[in-house]
Amino acid sequence: MKASHFFEAKPSISRNGSKSTKQAFAALALLTIIWGYNWVAMKVGIRYCEPFAFTALRLLPGSIVIFLLAALLKYPLKMPAPKYTITISILQTGGFSGLTIWALESGGAGKVAVLAYIMPFWVLIMAWPILGEKIQGLQWVATGSALIGLFLIISPWHMTDSLQSSIIAVIASFLWGVGSILIKLMQRKQPINILSFTAWQLLIGGALIAVIAILRFDTQPTWSSGAFIAALVFNILISTALGWLLWIYALNNLSAGTVGVGSLAIPVVGVLSAWIQLHEQPDLWEALGMLLIIVALAILTVRGILLDRRLS
Repeated sequence: MKASHFFEAKPSISRNGSKSTKQAFAALALLTIIWGYNWVAMKVGIRYCEPFAFTALRLLPGSIVIFLLAALLKYPLKMPAPKYTITISILQTGGFSGLTIWALESGGAGKVAVLAYIMPFWVLIMAWPILGEKIQGLQWVATGSALIGLFLIISPWHMTDSLQSSIIAVIASFLWGVGSILIKLMQRKQPINILSFTAWQLLIGGALIAVIAILRFDTQPTWSSGAFIAALVFNILISTALGWLLWIYALNNLSAGTVGVGSLAIPVVGVLSAWIQLHEQPDLWEALGMLLIIVALAILTVRGILLDRRLS
């Protein structure tokens, strides 16, 4: 098998028990662990480095790795639909990554992970007026559950640094949702190569974060710290480079609904990892809010799987 076949869609390989399907499930499971735990890794990293500098240090090298892989596989390196790509990169990579790392500076890794993953609900809300995709049935239940959960996690009656962190994380998820809508509009006009598009996203978003880091740079990374080096290497090679490759492979070999189930587990892994390693134990309201959001995500995921089966 050629290396490039790793990233090619194989819609016919969806039968249970096939080798490619098993590999795709394994890739999705590994991705869930990597991206879930990475919230803890980022929290550790910014203890030794200014948050925006840490983000730039992980995104820019990650983009180089993806560009090299795209070149190796002889994929087109030209930027697709520049206006869309630049805008999406600013919102999804620059905005989302920058704001989530800023939220992590004063907020718990588990809480920020859950709030960052409410982006499907922003997409759901915006898709109605922009894409003509109406909210129907259980989607209303999921949206209501998510909004209540969001309110409980933010806990506006507690005026603390955690409140600011929560609001920043919610804004970050909104920017990701806007970027997702733009990607859908972009794909209606032309097909895109996900690997090349991801490389440009990381490069443009990373460059934006680097500029911000330079403007507000007030601390030097503690290069002598083994914990900082480990967190940075994990972010560059494992979370950014390997993580995106696993994501692309899963998307190309599994249904969108199945991949959604895997994505649902990412904030759960984030919460558990933060609880175990960082001793971030959520209070009663936060725990209830997280549960409501996860239940809401599960409702959307199950609905998506059932819809996929009806259409297949």
